[in-house]
This record gives sequence, C-alpha cells and structure tokens, in this order.
Amino acid sequence: MILLVTGGAGFIGGKIARLAAARGFEVRVLDSLRDDVHRVEPAAIDGVELVRGDIRDPGTLDRALRHVDAVCHQAAKVGLGVALSDAPDYASTNVTGTAELVAAMGRSGAGRLVLASSMVVYGEGAYRDAAGRRRRPAARETRDLDAGRFEPRDPETGEALEPDLIDEDDGLDPRNVYALTKLAQEHLAATWARATGGTAAMLRYHNVYGPGMPRDTPYAGVAALFRSAIERGEAPRVFEDGRQRRDFVHVTDVAGANLAAIDWLPAQASGTVRPFNIGSGTVTTVGEVAEGLARVMRGPTPIVTGEYRLGDVRHITASPGRARAELGWRAAVSLEDGLREFAIDR
Repeated sequence: MILLVTGGAGFIGGKIARLAAARGFEVRVLDSLRDDVHRVEPAAIDGVELVRGDIRDPGTLDRALRHVDAVCHQAAKVGLGVALSDAPDYASTNVTGTAELVAAMGRSGAGRLVLASSMVVYGEGAYRDAAGRRRRPAARETRDLDAGRFEPRDPETGEALEPDLIDEDDGLDPRNVYALTKLAQEHLAATWARATGGTAAMLRYHNVYGPGMPRDTPYAGVAALFRSAIERGEAPRVFEDGRQRRDFVHVTDVAGANLAAIDWLPAQASGTVRPFNIGSGTVTTVGEVAEGLARVMRGPTPIVTGEYRLGDVRHITASPGRARAELGWRAAVSLEDGLREFAIDR
C-alpha cells in the first residue's frame, strides 16, 4: 500500500503519516509548507518521503501520485474565513487545490480517497422544539447577539429550542467562506468517484485538538488560543456566554479514523461516496474547555466576554454512530486526558 497524505507536514496530516508508517504503509507526503501555517520547519518523519510543492500545480501532483494506491487529502486553508477578502485564498487553496488533486488522481489511476471535511458544512446544529420535532434554525441576527440573546429560537413560535445531535443525513447549510469550500471539496470528491469508479470517505471532523496544534497563527483553534493566553499569564477570553456546545476530539483519534477509512474503502462498491462524523461523542461547552485548561495549567480563571463572531454557530455536536458501525472506529482519548497532554505541549 502506497499512501499519499496531502498536507502531511501539518497538525493532523503529520499524525496520519506517522501512524500509517508505523502500520507498515509506504507513505509519501505532499506539503507546500506555507509560512503562515508552518512558522518553523516541521521535523522529518522517519521513512516518509516529502514532496514539497503546491497542490494546485499539476506537475507536482503527478510526481506525488506516482504509483499511489490511496490519498488522504488533508491540505487546506482552515479557519472561519469571515472576511470577504479571505474568499479568494480559501477558494484557490481548498477548491482549486482539490479540483487539481482529483483531476490528477484521474490521470494516475489512484482509486481511493479519504477527504478531511468538517462539521462546518452543517451550519447550525440540530435542535428539537417543545413538541420534540426536529428544527434547523436560521442564522442568528446581529440585534439578538448584541443583546446577549445567543440561543437560536424556533422560527415559527419564537420559543427556545433544545440542542440535539446532528447526523450525516441532515441537511447541509454552510455559513462562512471556509464552510463553503469544505462542501465544495465534498462535491468534487463525489464527482471524481462517479467519473472514475473510485471510492471516497468524507470525514467531517469536529473540534480537533492535541499536541502539535497550530499556535499563535490565524488558524489556531480555540483550545490553542486559550492555552496561549494562559501561558502569557492572561485569563482566556470566552466569547458569548461560554455555553456553546461542541465536540472536542483528540488528533490521535482523528488520525485513527483516517486509517480506519482507508481500510474500509477497498470493500466498497465502485463509485461509493460516504460521509462520516468524526467526533468523540461527548458534548462539551467552550467554557468547559477554557476552565479545564486553566485548571490543569494553574492559570487565571477564564473571562466570559459576551463578544461574538459573525459566522459562528451556537451549537454543533454530532453523532459518530455511523463511524462506529461502519468503520469500526471510536474515539479513545478522554477530554480530561487530552487537555492534560495538550497543556504541556510546547
């Protein structure tokens, strides 16, 4: 098995490359080593070939895909992409890059693809109303956010909604530039599978954290931002009221999900494309993560600011039941253990 990991020098891609090499795969990494992501040169991975180049370059892709059986596509510009000025770079990196990748896979004959997608394709999470009916609320209005009214309301009655777990068959409603590009990647993967008879697993990651997470960059996740603040002796600043529900999943578990998907693909029918939620299955609030890091790092108590970011959703947690049933995968690292390890990562 020859595996290509795009973005394989990055946070998640590097973990996948190491795990696959330890499993006995022949691993090749394609990474552009963008300065805004890689502030320092990443360490080489024993036994793993690095092809340095841009995923948008057909020649680089043809070289990287030589004799490859399967591709783990992790290369992407991440973050919210709230400003419209971000849109060209997100579209070029994520959409054009994926289009070039699947075109090159068509030329090379590589027939298996695992795509790093994201929970953001769902938009706001799933809810139930007072009668137990499933609801998907509209985007929150600025006037409500300014007034500290953060919870979505039933669009018909105005009553509070109860957050629920979303699953892969729920509708998709991307609400920022990054989310739009992740959905475009899914559509490109599906188009490639139909055209070539390949098979694809689309892994919709939830909030991934763990050692090696980007820090002090525009792409640092909320856990990394909290940790950096505590290291500076500052109280982590928690937006809204801190009760936003998320699912924090450790990067080691996410790497394992990718390997499980690679194992799953050969048994699938030609043209199969299947999305999977990749999360711990445990609902955690953003405030709880800030408090947990402050506790293990013996740092200042978090400050709940009431601030907000347009484009953020209130609650998004999903059922990982399909990944458990079909991939045989489940998260193993508890949040308590993961935060303790994350807190001491330098």
